[in-house]
Amino acid sequence: MFALNFQSPHHEQLLIDRQKSVTVRLGDIRETYPENSVVWVTYGKKHGPKKLLYPAIIDKVYVKHISELTSHDLEHQNPGIKTVEELIALFEKI
Repeated sequence: MFALNFQSPHHEQLLIDRQKSVTVRLGDIRETYPENSVVWVTYGKKHGPKKLLYPAIIDKVYVKHISELTSHDLEHQNPGIKTVEELIALFEKI
């Protein structure tokens, strides 16, 4: 089983509250996380201890350029993000 880890404290709360149902990852991750995979959703810093939140199933993997992301993608990634520029700024922080 794979782990799908999140590092942002904001993401931890969104995941616990089940408000986050999409994750935008850099690069093509289809081989790493194939559709219908069971994953452990975890939270923690890279190379540090992780907190197990819950198991999940990856329903669908889409590969898009960042400019192709829709408002629906952004809303399910993080309800507080309204534009692609805001998502880029979040990635730069992380």
